[in-house]
Amino acid sequence: MKKVLKTLLILLLLVAAFFAGSYFVNTNKTNVETFETTTPFKTTIIEKTVAAGTVIPEDEVEIKPQISGIIEKIFVEEGDKIQTGDLIARIKVVPNEQSLNSARNRIKNAQIVLDNAKIAFDRNKTLFDKGIISSQEFERSELSYNQAKQDVRNAQSDLQIIKKGSVGGSAANTNIRATVSGTILIIPIKEGDQVIESNNFNAGTTIATIADLGKMIFEGKVDEAEVGKLKPNSELIVNLGAIEDKDFPATLTFVAPKGVEESGTVQFKIKADVALDDEFFIRAGYSANATIELGKKEDILVIDEGLLRFDAKNDDKPYVEIEKGEQEFEKKFIEVGISDGKNIEIKSGLKEDDKIKIWNKYAVKKEDQEKKEGEENNKEETNE
Repeated sequence: MKKVLKTLLILLLLVAAFFAGSYFVNTNKTNVETFETTTPFKTTIIEKTVAAGTVIPEDEVEIKPQISGIIEKIFVEEGDKIQTGDLIARIKVVPNEQSLNSARNRIKNAQIVLDNAKIAFDRNKTLFDKGIISSQEFERSELSYNQAKQDVRNAQSDLQIIKKGSVGGSAANTNIRATVSGTILIIPIKEGDQVIESNNFNAGTTIATIADLGKMIFEGKVDEAEVGKLKPNSELIVNLGAIEDKDFPATLTFVAPKGVEESGTVQFKIKADVALDDEFFIRAGYSANATIELGKKEDILVIDEGLLRFDAKNDDKPYVEIEKGEQEFEKKFIEVGISDGKNIEIKSGLKEDDKIKIWNKYAVKKEDQEKKEGEENNKEETNE
């Protein structure tokens, strides 16, 4: 009995060892990875870059006052369309006490000079009538008298301008009018604000900004690596963030001669005239992207850019792996050219019949994947 039990126990241990061994073998078994391949093909590549920027009016005019004062009345609103000469605002002049005092003193001084000139003129006129002095001497006294009268009038006019902002009449305000036709973009002031006149020493307070929204330009920046590829009068396609699924053609008109460093890279400003569509109202300041064609090559040998690999030990030189036998691949260095972000030009190193290892399944072209799936579906339908 004991021998039977011992035999059964040994058999159970052997069976358990067998299943345990099978389990470990199966769990540690590694599948041999197989790779798909693809071949180069010929197509047309258009190399492009995208410049981010904004759409702004070609010209913006700032309206500034010619005299300081307080905004008494504003007659327009932002967004209004106006013509040259239209009234924008009215300024009430608030005289400066020091300027008033100086103007009054100038009048007094000029009046003193005038009184003396009149006395001399009257005396010389009497002497001239009696034939005592020459006509030349009399004319000199008359000239001095007339100049003194003019100086008084000038001083009085200056006082009138300081007090009222104008000469003559009863007007105590000055009117600010549009110097160009267009749309009011910004009115940065409000009624009651104090404004400063524009002169050689001060830019003055901006009353309003006017622009013609029918003439818009794209203004953006491109990287230094691409600015050398830009050509004058190149065609651009501008897309606005506020208007979806609409392309606006544009023509490159300006590339900055000097770059500006931003975040470690040098950026160059560009400008382009935008052809507008009357169906859409374009507002100043819309964010925009401009697609610029940098180069184009037709019927060239290319591969999917996702197939490329780079050798870190060889200055990151690009290479692919070429099939030499059944699932046997060798490294092949290649020379590449322009790229459109999906496909890249092969200048040398590959032939059309070379089979390239797809080391990353996501590098397979979408249309090839769809074609493959379609073939598999057709096989399944046939078998059914």
